[in-house]
Amino acid sequence: MNPTQYSSISFPALGIQVNPGRGFALGSLTIHYYGLVIALGLILAVVYACKRSKHFGLKEDDILDGVLWVTPFAILCARAYYVIFSWEGYAADPISILYIWEGGLAIYGGVLGAVVGVTVFCRIKRIKLTAVLDLVLLGFLIGQAVGRWGNFFNREAFGAATDSFLRMGLYNTVTESWEYYHPTFLYESLWNLAGFCLLHWLSFRRRYDGQISLAYAAWYGLGRAWIEGLRVDSLYWGPVRVSQALAAVSCAAAVCLLLWLHFRPQDPQKLYVNQQAPKEETEDPQ
Repeated sequence: MNPTQYSSISFPALGIQVNPGRGFALGSLTIHYYGLVIALGLILAVVYACKRSKHFGLKEDDILDGVLWVTPFAILCARAYYVIFSWEGYAADPISILYIWEGGLAIYGGVLGAVVGVTVFCRIKRIKLTAVLDLVLLGFLIGQAVGRWGNFFNREAFGAATDSFLRMGLYNTVTESWEYYHPTFLYESLWNLAGFCLLHWLSFRRRYDGQISLAYAAWYGLGRAWIEGLRVDSLYWGPVRVSQALAAVSCAAAVCLLLWLHFRPQDPQKLYVNQQAPKEETEDPQ
């Protein structure tokens, strides 16, 4: 077997074949692309949130302080969610739970962890939770769109066999042949990118705090419910795909709330950013 062929990834319909490897050595230290991609997604999300903070009545310092709270919660919960629903892979060697650079972060666990972290942070700082969540979840879409490419480098989170135009080829070491699958990591990355563009536009037209958060739950839930059905590595609870069920329920609940709130009168002065404006003028008369 050709080692290059084994480690290569192809998109034959696009005329692409690459051999990115899983990382590189820096002295005695191995840098994994998976971790670099996750870090890049986080950095871009934080930069965006800092740039947009004033549109939500927040300060850049609030965002930077919040990162210190939210990031640990998100990572720990993303790992815990994955481990809980795939425990058979860790039972024999529990210490491997710590090896997050090998993959195994469940995004829904990360979202739940981020919400918990933001809630704690907002109570301490006395900041309106729904306003912060609106901004945080916009940043999350950036992180998710970029972070999914970590799955590409790890050759994971792909779907069932297919001959579709966007099929991704991986070399099977058992059959010694190329096999082609749905690149579900790519589908989700593109879906999140489209969702970010849509919600970024909507964020300038918010009628109430929490609107972006609900739109995130609806958009991401819809896409994930579809994409999860294509995957072969789903986390199960009995016969149920956990993330697919959670995505469908969260999407349905968010759509119902969005429709209900759409037909209710909304006072623009209740937006947190508008409540903070008089305070800022008092603090800085210039």
